[in-house]
Amino acid sequence: MIPDIRIEDYSYPLTEDRIAKYPLPERDSSKLLCYRDGVVDERVFIDLPELLPTGSLMIFNDTKVVPARLHFVRDSGANIEIFCLEPVNPPEYNVSFASTKSCIWKCVVGNAKRWKGDVIKLYNPEDSESVRKMDLKASLVSREGRTAMVEFTWESGDPFSRVLEICGSVPIPPYLNRETEEIDLERYQTLYARIRGSVAAPTAGLHFSDRVLDALDAKGIRRENVCLHVGAGTFLPVKSSRVSEHPMHREPFVVSLDLLKKILGNKGLLTAVGTTSVRTLESLYYVGVSCLEKGFPEDVGQWAPYEREYPWSTRESLEAIVSYLEKEGLRELKVGTRIIIVPGFRFRLVDAMVTNFHQPESTLILLISAFVGGDWRTIYDYALSHGFRFLSYGDSSLLFRRDIAFGL
Repeated sequence: MIPDIRIEDYSYPLTEDRIAKYPLPERDSSKLLCYRDGVVDERVFIDLPELLPTGSLMIFNDTKVVPARLHFVRDSGANIEIFCLEPVNPPEYNVSFASTKSCIWKCVVGNAKRWKGDVIKLYNPEDSESVRKMDLKASLVSREGRTAMVEFTWESGDPFSRVLEICGSVPIPPYLNRETEEIDLERYQTLYARIRGSVAAPTAGLHFSDRVLDALDAKGIRRENVCLHVGAGTFLPVKSSRVSEHPMHREPFVVSLDLLKKILGNKGLLTAVGTTSVRTLESLYYVGVSCLEKGFPEDVGQWAPYEREYPWSTRESLEAIVSYLEKEGLRELKVGTRIIIVPGFRFRLVDAMVTNFHQPESTLILLISAFVGGDWRTIYDYALSHGFRFLSYGDSSLLFRRDIAFGL
């Protein structure tokens, strides 16, 4: 049954002065709120390794933010902002980024009413020679509600990834209320970012420094990666009064066969770094159900966890994915998810998570509430009353699930 949840029940007073507009000088110097069994403790992020048991498995999202915001200008002088969301032709990220002449992306277009469909040129107010060499142009292919299909063409022969690096800017969250600055090029990216494709950072990972990662290794905490490309939908508020009316956006993710086997063999705590890692890991159960019932993996629907009871164990589900990949000679699972995690959700893999403090009335607050058994206000009241910084560049938390049970 789809949960009947009022989004207004997940609000709290977040004033502008509590939003961290810039990162701290050191990644690992942020505050760390630790929540376990209803008890809140306050530490510093560099203490994280000592709070996790030896033999734990920690899962990171190694997606990399691309400079996906582009500014164009019409011959009339009208400025058109194009925000790349995901590739359409070619549809694979790596193939699209390797394109050397043209590609089509699904985009959000700012000032769209002023764009009549004519070919527009990249805005180059500083007359940069490298930008001029690219000769990047955009053509409107079609419109679909708030988004559009846009074809990009360029003359330099560079791959599209290089075109974005030269011509684009990092799309920092709109709630920072400022333009992208030099510091964002480094700090709105995790140290372990590897696979290009996100238009927003998995911000829980921004706190990890080399010394924290080394300390995790030294304690015997195993580190593994998944990849979920974070879409622009992460910025979208829940506009309907009932969560059941809120549409979740699709996000593609990749999990290796090797990691699936390691999860099956894991006997310790499984900690997810960020809500994107949580959504990826918890989606795996429903991908496995698809393999069991249909013989192949399918995208995970928004309400799949709530529509019916499932007879399969978590182990059976993961083993079905492994079996499918091995039969097909594949080394990794590539699929998408629209899963929404709200109170009433049954967590099957994740025991603990590292996460920042999220916007009021957001789907991420719902996820936190589901994870801590509805006790999210204890966490947020403490953070508000103890000077914690909020949102992407804000402080962090380590949350333990109420009903932790090791094994599958």
